[in-house]
Amino acid sequence: MGNGQVISVNVSEDTGESKHDVGRRKVVAGFGLEGDAHGGDWHRQVSLLAEESIDRMRVKGLEVGPGAFGENMTTRGIDLASLPVGKRLGVGETVVLEVTQVGKECSKPCAIYYKVGECVMPGEGVFARVLEGGEIARGDEIKVIRHD
Repeated sequence: MGNGQVISVNVSEDTGESKHDVGRRKVVAGFGLEGDAHGGDWHRQVSLLAEESIDRMRVKGLEVGPGAFGENMTTRGIDLASLPVGKRLGVGETVVLEVTQVGKECSKPCAIYYKVGECVMPGEGVFARVLEGGEIARGDEIKVIRHD
């Protein structure tokens, strides 16, 4: 599996809303992105979605961009949805994430679902916990890393 790139770094102040691109952000081990509503001591500290998934929704007529699906990191060039739980990702210089969940059933259908009849997060969104913190920024490399 090849390396990818971080397209955007997204946060929101409240849960249940789209996130906005902040360009760069500190990532805290055992918590998530500093200042993000989804940070905390749980298994979904950071969410990731491939821009390729967003592109498929654009083809269906949606005018959506990075963060529209509530993801913390929008990526390109790495097949996130194929990663097994337990796989580790290196982001930027020091951040290490561990995949904890692939896909998420939404508690209620979102506006995107009502508009086109589907959403990509249930099948293609990836969630992770932060093993090692640091800073991530738009343009950083994201890669699968080996661990024993």
